Amino acid sequence: MTKTEMTLADLGWSAFFQSQLDLTEMETHQPVRVQAVHRSALDVSAIDGNQRLTPSGQTDLSDITVGDWLLLSREDGRIRRVLDRKSVFKRRSAGTGRAVQLIASNVDTLFIVSSCNQDFNPARLERYLALARETEVQPIIVLTKADECDMPEEYRSRAEALAPGLLVEAVDARDPAALENLKSWCGRGQTVALVGSSGVGKSTMVNTLTGRSDLATQAARADDDHGRHTTTGRALHRLSAGGWLLDTPGMRELQMVDVASGIDAVFEDIVALAQNCRFSDCGHESEPGCAVLAAIADGQLDPARLKRYRKLAAEERYNSESIADRRARQRAFGKMTSTAMRIKQQRNRQ
Repeated sequence: MTKTEMTLADLGWSAFFQSQLDLTEMETHQPVRVQAVHRSALDVSAIDGNQRLTPSGQTDLSDITVGDWLLLSREDGRIRRVLDRKSVFKRRSAGTGRAVQLIASNVDTLFIVSSCNQDFNPARLERYLALARETEVQPIIVLTKADECDMPEEYRSRAEALAPGLLVEAVDARDPAALENLKSWCGRGQTVALVGSSGVGKSTMVNTLTGRSDLATQAARADDDHGRHTTTGRALHRLSAGGWLLDTPGMRELQMVDVASGIDAVFEDIVALAQNCRFSDCGHESEPGCAVLAAIADGQLDPARLKRYRKLAAEERYNSESIADRRARQRAFGKMTSTAMRIKQQRNRQ
């Protein structure tokens, strides 16, 4: 056990977690927070220091993720249970299966990092905004490399237009003074997660916000402003302002899984327009009386935004669909195709 004494509040404990313990558990168990997840071990922090746990074979580590709160028995040090989460980020596991992999939990704020150059991508930003809305995590768009851009305010305006009331900061990730505005979300016990493509300055931000210089950084390629992944582990980093920051490769690979309401929240303008369509199942393609298409014709809605909405909604439906539902849909489609081919063949013989 490494001595780094702090309070539970310093670690992110709140009334939400306290309410899950009864009086007996408060006496017989110790809350610890997961700082890092390894193949067969966990790094956790408690009020009396840090510890590496090697759970027994009965504990499934795939059910535990960075940011989780665990209850350890004071008698034998074993994990008794994982406390309910305030928020959780997850993705579909690699391969053809439908298993869900946990990425991070109990995050308060999501820093969505882009840069004032070719990396700026509205579709990618909307994807992350949908994830934040679904998990009820506060999103902040952070535009890096503002010092290298002649018109950073143009990028800020484009980002702010993606959702009403969206908070956007344009910064030089290397300058501590430029990141001062972000510290409002990095205070004692607060947990922040970073998402964004490679080469936009996330690791540089981590170094600046933590006051460290040992996290690897890599410059973006000059031809397309893209970079290579420099974060290789899943772990919480202590922030100089007293909070915790999470940067993990998995956060860059989050998919649209069970986030339908989050997508609707980001595209609330399209959802509101759709309420006035003539048909309740309007696909907003060529149907008569479509309020969404009318808004495009009047110049009130960008057709590119509708296209992005359709793409995200379709991806979410596909990823959230169960194997049974997918097979049933494929069988139905196969039957429909077979029927259409049979009718066509009959007509050709006539």
